[in-house]
Amino acid sequence: MALLEVQDLHVNYGPIEAIRGVSFSVEEGSLVTLIGANGAGKTTTLKTLSGLRPVRAGKVLFEGKDITKLSPEQRVKRGISQSPEGRGCFSGMTVRENLEMGAYVRKDTKTQAYRDDMERVLSLFPRLQERIGQHAGTLSGGEQQMVAIGRALMARPRLLLLDEPSMGLAPKLVQQIFSIIDEIKGQGTTILLVEQNAAQALKRADTAHILETGEVVRSGTGAELAADGSVKAAYLGGDL
Repeated sequence: MALLEVQDLHVNYGPIEAIRGVSFSVEEGSLVTLIGANGAGKTTTLKTLSGLRPVRAGKVLFEGKDITKLSPEQRVKRGISQSPEGRGCFSGMTVRENLEMGAYVRKDTKTQAYRDDMERVLSLFPRLQERIGQHAGTLSGGEQQMVAIGRALMARPRLLLLDEPSMGLAPKLVQQIFSIIDEIKGQGTTILLVEQNAAQALKRADTAHILETGEVVRSGTGAELAADGSVKAAYLGGDL
């Protein structure tokens, strides 16, 4: 059974249909990526899965249970956590306080398990350990992205939703962020990745789906799509 199943999903912004009959699944332990041009519906899909956009039609199943109508908080409690597009740090709060906010639904914040999770995040992002008492608004873009991902991990998710983690970062930092994503997956967290850097996303994806104008138009393994000539031309500049 898939960890996540999206069944014939339809999502509107007013009269505009942003998602039109999208279906896909995410197997536990895998990395699945959604790629496509701006406006294709990638971010809307993640917002819908995290409960931030209402569903007009279709279903979202998590561990076989219908979560279509659950609130964002209820979904976090079930094990779905998102690092949003644009990082979305609490700029007036310290790095530590931002990370602690990621655990707001947890009841075990006084336990060793919680301390272990904080240590795990800081080991993934040593830069955050150095900046632990610094306000997030004073960090670089790359450091803020680390905070956003770390905050999502503090919810101890079964499924981590990553929305454009490399957006606006220098090439060296892009490589660092993707190396950390590899490590997170290697530690057993299932990942659904939305990413404009299609080459990096497909290189890591067990399964990939291409969205165009709110519909899935191609699916396959990351390797299959990366090797496809039409995909290369449209999303990889002709070369991986």
